[in-house]
Amino acid sequence: MRTHGTVDRRSLLKITGGSVAALGLTAAGCGGGSDSAGGDGTVTIRYTWWGSDDRAKRINQSIALFEKKYPKIKVKTDFQPYADFWKKFNTQASGGNTPDVFQNAIGFLRKYDAKNVLLDLREQVEAGNLRLEGFRAGLEKFGEVDGKLVGVPVGSNSMALVVDETVFAKAKVTPKPGWTWDEYHDALARIQETAGRAGDAGPYGIMYLYDLFLRQQGKAFFTASGLGFTEADLTDWWNKAAERVKSGVYADPKKTIQAKPKSAVTAELAGCEFTWDNFTVRYASEGKSRYGLAPIPTTDGKRTGQYLGSLMLSASKRTKHPKEVAQFIDFMVHDPEVGAIMGYDRGVPATEAQNAAYVPTDEVGKQIAAYEKQLVESRVLEPITPHPAGADVCEAAFLRLSEEMSLGTRTVADAVKQYFTEAKTALSA
Repeated sequence: MRTHGTVDRRSLLKITGGSVAALGLTAAGCGGGSDSAGGDGTVTIRYTWWGSDDRAKRINQSIALFEKKYPKIKVKTDFQPYADFWKKFNTQASGGNTPDVFQNAIGFLRKYDAKNVLLDLREQVEAGNLRLEGFRAGLEKFGEVDGKLVGVPVGSNSMALVVDETVFAKAKVTPKPGWTWDEYHDALARIQETAGRAGDAGPYGIMYLYDLFLRQQGKAFFTASGLGFTEADLTDWWNKAAERVKSGVYADPKKTIQAKPKSAVTAELAGCEFTWDNFTVRYASEGKSRYGLAPIPTTDGKRTGQYLGSLMLSASKRTKHPKEVAQFIDFMVHDPEVGAIMGYDRGVPATEAQNAAYVPTDEVGKQIAAYEKQLVESRVLEPITPHPAGADVCEAAFLRLSEEMSLGTRTVADAVKQYFTEAKTALSA
């Protein structure tokens, strides 16, 4: 945690003899979670995110630049691993004490908008405190929910297939845009024969990949209010997965679980796996081989179903400093120096100014940049599927039940039935 120039509430109470009345604070006044303005007009806002120590280092460097430009705004920070972040955030939201600014993602927008947690930033845009021009590929619309602006993108990414290039070369497999799922599975079989390992880590539990597969067929994982596929659809997806696990085309799930936190690819259990393109950075540092990005397989040789995903910054509806919060978000998404500092940590920068400020020199960074450029220029990108409130619970259940299916602790039929039961509960809450 990093704190700049602030006096915490406990110390302040001691200074004033412990009297809340002496501070002029009420229960409602404390609910926003941000410190009041200081005697010199300085305000403090709280900013929290999930991620690694490296992300924290980069963000703190960016905040130092912000505080230099805006000396009357101090930023108190906190970060956690992904699961811990949302556990803590849920507690804060329930208590009316959400941070002024926080990292967010598409699966949580409707959930927290429905809970009256998110600030509509449209007013700050109209006031000139937050710019929506200069975003790449229409990303400025990514954080809109029912006409409200509840998130501003800081970076973009898209699903890709990460491959062990040495393994693919030995199998004489060269994935090209428009290759089909049949060609992909033929390639996995060749990898199994030539490399003595599974072709893929096992894509059956990746909700976002299944969404692309459905979108290629004119469906989607979610509609605006529920699931966009049937039990028969999921049964077919998981039946084929179970068969491929047994045949060894997909990696042994027991071994991939044991290999964590390493990926199945860097642990040399599989030749490839689907993930977000900007996650490719981890493979180079984790494994011994050369790793690259391959296109998403298609159903018809054309449509990939892909869209640009994004991390976003959202604001608390209870913040006492909406103007300062908007200025902070604007700085973090537009300032070129921030773009150079953050690199591809949060995906390819969402704005043209930050994207131009960071030119990757490493091979992995160059591949990520080229991959997203190709997606934009080839015009395969589509609007993102709306994610209803409860999408985060649906994703967790999809991952858990698919793993139980792959391990044989649940039959496919039971896993499908249980999934629809849990998803309907989550989406109707």
